[in-house]
Amino acid sequence: MARLPRRPSLLRAQPADREILRLALPALGALVAEPVFLLADSAIVGHLGTAQLAGLGVAGTVLSTFVNVAVFLAYGTTAAVARMLGAGDLRGALRQGVDGCWLALLVGAGTLVACWPATPWLVGLFSPPADVAQHAETYLRISLIGLPFMLLVLAGTGILRGLQDTRTPLVVAVAGAAGNVVLNVALVYGLGLGIAGSAIGTVLTQTAMAAAFGLVVARAARHHGASLRPDWPGVRRSFRAGVPLVVRTVSMRVVLGVATFVAARLGTAELAAYQVAFTTWTFLALVLDAVAIAAQALVGRALGAGDVPGARSTTRRMVEWGVLAGVGLGVVVAAIAPLYAPLFTSDQQVRTILVAGLVAVAVLQPVAGWVFVLDGVLIGAGDGRYLAVASMLSMLAFLPAAWLVARLQPAGGAGLVALWAAFGGWMLARLATLALRERSERWLVTGAVR
Repeated sequence: MARLPRRPSLLRAQPADREILRLALPALGALVAEPVFLLADSAIVGHLGTAQLAGLGVAGTVLSTFVNVAVFLAYGTTAAVARMLGAGDLRGALRQGVDGCWLALLVGAGTLVACWPATPWLVGLFSPPADVAQHAETYLRISLIGLPFMLLVLAGTGILRGLQDTRTPLVVAVAGAAGNVVLNVALVYGLGLGIAGSAIGTVLTQTAMAAAFGLVVARAARHHGASLRPDWPGVRRSFRAGVPLVVRTVSMRVVLGVATFVAARLGTAELAAYQVAFTTWTFLALVLDAVAIAAQALVGRALGAGDVPGARSTTRRMVEWGVLAGVGLGVVVAAIAPLYAPLFTSDQQVRTILVAGLVAVAVLQPVAGWVFVLDGVLIGAGDGRYLAVASMLSMLAFLPAAWLVARLQPAGGAGLVALWAAFGGWMLARLATLALRERSERWLVTGAVR
């Protein structure tokens, strides 16, 4: 596994710190703003009732699966643009970014057309109770309309990260998060639209964010002479380059989907608690991903410029930051869990189960910090094929443990803790496979194109 320095060095300034912080801090703000969408939806919808909150959990899992499968639009674009930037080809970097935007619109529109009529079937995969299924279908149908714009946001974010600009995505994300809260409160409670109002508010917000990113990218492309028209060979190349990352993400989403399925088998209260615990996990993961985003941009740029020692030293430093951040977040979550749970539900049973789940989430944070940084390093290096294989192996390590929890069906907090323990085994499997690769030389390929 990747080795940390024997002497703690976080208290001493390192050459890479300024670059890491310059990218990571704005990225942190943007990444924190992103799960605020779901946290706000959970808090607002949760006070409508337990069935509505559980329905949001099912619909949110389906929707986030679609978005996360397409995360290659951000990650792959970041790595490709950063490599070309490191090689000194800014016009080519923007050209690749524009191709990624067109690919985002095509993938989003195709997914909308295919999944709209399949909404009841998608919800039914989780076998929720009838009242939960009704709310889940309502939220999912409306949210699918905004999917092309959600994916365009991913592509635009990836372009700017690759250009070493994480401040603009921060501004757009914070404005979007604030607008989302206002719209959700107005539509859910002001107009009495219930869970449908929450979905409508989020769609409107995502559309506005996509327009903002489109304007920024279009201006930069025109300034540097990059065409805004689709280059279909370039779009196809972007898609082929993203296929390994799709496999990686699908494997991860299988794990998350199975976890939601198991939570649904445990009971409605357990599923509602899992929804909030998982949303919290997502929030924490994106906080830790701030360092991983810096890893994608800095490692991609270093390898594009042929700087292997720089890529190595930056990686070691970012691993240190990731682990320490995970420790800090874990301590905070464990400490505030009893005060945090009542924000999402007035059901005492759900609160009790949720506190137990949050403690389990807290324990996993240091491992998560290490895993996410190494994942970002290998994405920035364009090592997609290995990531695809590693993700599939990690998934296979999780499934037997999840099956055992579903079979035994432990009740209450014990059931949720058992499910998160299986989740922890998955994270350890990811750590083993990623750290093994990082110790090798095979991912250190230099040049504008891997």
